[in-house]
Amino acid sequence: MNDLEQELAEIAASSGGLRQRADSFLASLRPRVPFDAAWMAVADDRHPRYATVADTGVDDSVREYLNGPVMAADIEATGTHRKQAPLSPSDLPYPHSELRTWSECLIPAGVNEALAVALFEPGGRHVGFLALLYGQKRPPAAEDRSRLAGAVSILGRGIYPLRSLVAAARLVEGAASGVVLARDGEVNVLPGLTTDPLLRRDSTVLEQARVEIRAGRTYTRFLWPSRTQRLGHVRVTVIAATATTPTTHVGVVLLSPPAELRGLTPRELEVLGYVVEGCSNQEIAHHLFLASRTVAAHLGHILAKLEASTRTLAAVRASREGLYVPVAASRDTGSTGSQHMRLA
Repeated sequence: MNDLEQELAEIAASSGGLRQRADSFLASLRPRVPFDAAWMAVADDRHPRYATVADTGVDDSVREYLNGPVMAADIEATGTHRKQAPLSPSDLPYPHSELRTWSECLIPAGVNEALAVALFEPGGRHVGFLALLYGQKRPPAAEDRSRLAGAVSILGRGIYPLRSLVAAARLVEGAASGVVLARDGEVNVLPGLTTDPLLRRDSTVLEQARVEIRAGRTYTRFLWPSRTQRLGHVRVTVIAATATTPTTHVGVVLLSPPAELRGLTPRELEVLGYVVEGCSNQEIAHHLFLASRTVAAHLGHILAKLEASTRTLAAVRASREGLYVPVAASRDTGSTGSQHMRLA
């Protein structure tokens, strides 16, 4: 690994946000692979377009054009969305002026040459694009192509949009199933994990996860009834995407074993969900079809098991430790949880 690749690898491994890493990449590249302007973007896996994460020497109108569908179409037309060596317009078998991006945007902006390359995350997924732009008309030097080619895999690793979410997911002990939530409602299996019926696109679990994310909570845990777990519940962990990035991902949802439940019964966990929501005993009794005295008895047991002197403290501890079943699960008559839990 040469000095440039070492420096880029340190940036890729840094804890800064996606934009910060991308800006640092361009700053590090410029002295070693000189350029007049540069554009780095992440691929939108839902739509045929890219979104800028860093640029230099690019004005607003050019940036807007590069973020649009014409640029994405030209990238595909030239095959630059595939794994290959950095491509220059001089490599094309036809004049680059025949491409709309060049004739409508780059040439009028004073750009005559470029080095362009697709970026891929370690698993091989296309995650972004880099274009180094030049006012000169002579093709980029061979040594510049070689230096950029050696850095491509590092750049892809560094701008992988899910990097921080995948890293956070690995910290959830026992997580075997997990999905990534997109802004448009789509759901994808988190790399390295499996899926689960509870994590289907239209599930109440994911509806609850989106509620937590919209409420601004970056890390939330709760329990959910499940027939597949010996103890009757799975632990749901919701991690929101906190970095300000142009990606479509809003967070991840993970399922893991429930671990220690402090001796709380399924009904007490259900009651705790209403306590966390601030419901009174009477409201809980109404929703769960229980007598008020039964709810009071459950609450007494809950306070003792959580070592809490008040219901407010019990709600705080239950929220912090994820020891409750959300109200949405109790109200979801199509839940995978056992129906007898609603009638006990």
